[in-house]
Amino acid sequence: MSSACNIAAALPDMAAREPDRIAMRCPGTRGPDGLARYDVALTYAQLDARSDAIAAGLAKRGVVRGTRTVVMVKPSPEFFLLMFALFKAGAVPVLVDPGIDRRALRQCLDEAEPDAFIGIPLAHVARVLLGWSKSARMRITTGRHAFLADDTLARVEADGANAGPQLADTQPDDVAAILFTSGSTGVPKGVVYRHRHFVAQIELMRNALGIREGEVDFPTFPPFALFGPALGLTSIIPDMDATRPASADPRKLHAAIERFGAQQLFGSPALMRVLADYGKPLPTIRRVTSAGAPVPADVVARMRELLPNDACFYTPYGATECLPVAVIESRELQGTRVATETGAGTCVGRAVPPNDVRIIRIDDAPIATWSPDLVVGTGVIGEITVAGPTATDTYFRRDASTQIAKIRETLADGTSRVVHRMGDVGYIDANGRLWFCGRKTQRVETSQGPLYTEQVEPVFNTHPDVRRTALVGVGAFGAQTPVLCVELKRGVDAAQWPRIERELRDIGRGHVHTARIDNFVRHAGFPVDIRHNAKIGREKLAAWATDKVAS
Repeated sequence: MSSACNIAAALPDMAAREPDRIAMRCPGTRGPDGLARYDVALTYAQLDARSDAIAAGLAKRGVVRGTRTVVMVKPSPEFFLLMFALFKAGAVPVLVDPGIDRRALRQCLDEAEPDAFIGIPLAHVARVLLGWSKSARMRITTGRHAFLADDTLARVEADGANAGPQLADTQPDDVAAILFTSGSTGVPKGVVYRHRHFVAQIELMRNALGIREGEVDFPTFPPFALFGPALGLTSIIPDMDATRPASADPRKLHAAIERFGAQQLFGSPALMRVLADYGKPLPTIRRVTSAGAPVPADVVARMRELLPNDACFYTPYGATECLPVAVIESRELQGTRVATETGAGTCVGRAVPPNDVRIIRIDDAPIATWSPDLVVGTGVIGEITVAGPTATDTYFRRDASTQIAKIRETLADGTSRVVHRMGDVGYIDANGRLWFCGRKTQRVETSQGPLYTEQVEPVFNTHPDVRRTALVGVGAFGAQTPVLCVELKRGVDAAQWPRIERELRDIGRGHVHTARIDNFVRHAGFPVDIRHNAKIGREKLAAWATDKVAS
C-alpha cells in the first residue's frame, strides 16, 4: 500500500488483492415492478483504474493538487469515481448540501471561491442562472454534451486513459476537502478536512463498530458511502433521494437489502423511522448505525424487533467537525430509556478511543487557550469538548467561527493540539458515559435558570398522541418564557388538542424542571434539517412561537 496519507490509498491495494470484488452497485434501469435492477456496478479494479484516468484527465485541465473543486453530482458511479480521482490528485473537493436555502448555498460557494466546478447538467443551469462559483475557471459536466460547461467528465476520463497510477504523495496536514455543515443550527460553515482526519475516521469507525473487510454495506447518506471502498466493503447505493430520507420508499430499500444480503446499514433517525414503521424484518442486517440526531426510543425498540438477536444497533455521536466522538449500542441505550424520559438527557455512550472528551463550563464567548479550570465536575452540565485525531482545526475563511469553536491546548510534552467545542451541552456520569442535553444555542435561559431541550422534550414525547415536541424560548435571554411546541402523530384529530394539552400539563407537573413550562402550542409539522430530516429547526419555531404566544 502507498505511504501517502490519503483515503484513496486503499483503492490500489484492494485492486491488487481483490480486483474483481464489487466496490459498489448503483440503481440503474427499472423492472416492471418499478424496482431498480442495480445493473450498474464497479469492481475495485475498475474504480481504481477509472479514478486514475479521471485524475490524469483533470490534471491536463489544470485541476491538480490544491485545486478547490465544487462537486455537485448525485450518488452515482460518477460521484464516487470523481471523488476518489480528486483525492488521488490531491485536489480539494468542496461539498455543499444542494437542498439548503438558495442564498445560503450561494454564500457557501462564494466563500469557497472554487477553481473548478463539476456537476450534473442541472447544477450548471443553476450555476449560470444564479451566478454560482464565478471564480471557477474550469467547468465540467457529467452530461453527454458540454452544455454550459467546458468539457464532459467522459472526455476527461478518455483523455487520462492508460495514464497509470495517479496517487499524489499527500501529507497528513494537507487539505483534503471542504465540507459545509447543513446550517441546521446556524450559518453553514466550510469545515476544513485534512487527509489525516479522513484516515483517522476510517480507523476509528472500523474499530468502534467492528467493521470487517468484505461486508456488504447499505449507506443511505452519500458522504458515508465514500468510506466503503476505504474499508474494503461492497456498497449498495440505495434507490432514494438522499436529501429526503424521511420520504424514502421502504419497499425499494428492503428489495435491495434482501437481494444483496446487506449486512450493514447507515441511516438518519428519519430513515430508521421509515423502516420501523414499515415493520418488515431485516434478517441479513448485522449492524445498524444511525446518526445526525438522537434516535427516538420507540424507533430503537421497534428496529431491535426487526433485527436478528445478535445484530448491533449503534448510535454514534459527533458532528461534521469531529466524527465519531462517542458511540453507544442500543441495548445499553434502552437501559437508559427511563432516565431519558424523566429528564436525564440522552446517553450517547463512551468516548471512542483515543478521543479525549471533557465538559467545560457554559460560555458563549471564544476561549483562546485551554485551562484545567474550565472543566466541570462529574454530573455537571456544561459544553461538550473533544480532542482527538478526527477533530478538525479550522473553518474555511471563517475566522470568527473558528475562534468560537476551537481552543488551543498545550500538552505536558510541549506540543499542542486543538480542542473542538461541540456546541452541545451535556455531562459525564459516574460510569464515564456521556449524556447529550441539547444544543448550547438552543437552551432556554429563564429567570429561574436554564432549560435544555433534550432534558425537557423526551418527558413530553411519552404522550401516546404526540409525535415529537420542541422546547423554545420567547423573550429576552435570561428572562425567557419557555414554550413547548407540539407536533401530533399522523391520524390524530386536531380537535383533540385541548385534551392533549391538559394531559401534557399533567405530565409536566410530575417533574421539577418541566413544571416551569406553562405555554403549549400545537404545530402542524416541524421544520427539519435537509441533511438528515431529523434535527428540528428550533430557531424557526421560536420565531413562530413568539407570534403565537403574543396572540
